Amino acid sequence: MEYRMPHRCPVCDHEMKISKLTCTYCPTKIEGEFSSCKFCQLPAEQLIFMEVFIKCRGNIKEVEKELGISYPTVRGRLDSVIEALGYGGDKERVAENEKENTDKEGLRRQGILEALERGEISAQEAT
Repeated sequence: MEYRMPHRCPVCDHEMKISKLTCTYCPTKIEGEFSSCKFCQLPAEQLIFMEVFIKCRGNIKEVEKELGISYPTVRGRLDSVIEALGYGGDKERVAENEKENTDKEGLRRQGILEALERGEISAQEAT
């Protein structure tokens, strides 16, 4: 049975480092202080989510189907992984960009409706 490496000390809860590597084929052993990757430090639930997300090529609808969860849940889990990987500061910027895009879309639609009302475009062109 193979166990996942703990990344937090069970005694003091500080980060743990990899200090010994062993070859699975020959008796070679290397000692030192090694870091693990950011993804290796994710909890099992987040790793499973990321595997599904990558398998679905980032298609949120496919992730919803695969995991049997809603769109907001997929977004929430993705946000939590992004934050766990150390990229959480972008959350406010993303929300601001989404609001800006929504505002622009609203203005564009308003312009289309006004042009339709003035008879400058047909209903078909408006759609």
